[in-house]
Amino acid sequence: MKFEVNAEQRSLQGKGASRRLRRLGKTPGIIYGGESEPQAIELDHNDLFHKLKLEAFHASILTLKVGSSKEKVLLRDIQMHPYKQAVLHVDFQRIDPKKKIHMKVPLHFINSEIAPGVKTSGGIVSHVLTEVDVTCLPKDLPEYITVDLIDLAAGHTLHLSDVKVPDDVEITALSKGDDQAVAAIAIPRSALASSTGEEGESEGEAEAE
Repeated sequence: MKFEVNAEQRSLQGKGASRRLRRLGKTPGIIYGGESEPQAIELDHNDLFHKLKLEAFHASILTLKVGSSKEKVLLRDIQMHPYKQAVLHVDFQRIDPKKKIHMKVPLHFINSEIAPGVKTSGGIVSHVLTEVDVTCLPKDLPEYITVDLIDLAAGHTLHLSDVKVPDDVEITALSKGDDQAVAAIAIPRSALASSTGEEGESEGEAEAE
């Protein structure tokens, strides 16, 4: 998914200037990285707030338009108000199309309901991770990574090494030898107790016969 974000140069800086901007429905921000100097910007708060609700916005190469110029950037940091639905500040990082980037990408789980551990054993899927850090060139950045649970049995765990990623995309943790758990299926105690009770009843009936 492609996103374009409109911004304007911000000349006044400091806490007082930022408060005035927010009262005007603007969010202060900054662009940094690359060979250019950091640039202070301001963005329309409502437009930014609604974009931030979209999962893909956080894991995409964004086109940031400042005046008549456009740059490819990544969303790197967001500062939210402690209790209000308000974005206080946002950071963007310029990217070099020829240099690899590190980015957190969401995990999308499929086939949970037909996994053997759920369908035949009555287990419950536990998502240990919901996103994963990947390393790749900007052009290869996936919007999300699919995790297929179709073969996951009760009591078993799916690890990063079991997750299929697109070509030219590397899971950063694996490159460091850290094969983290991604998902597991556990049997609820109530189901175990019920199963044990049924087995005991069957054994008792057999002895009675």
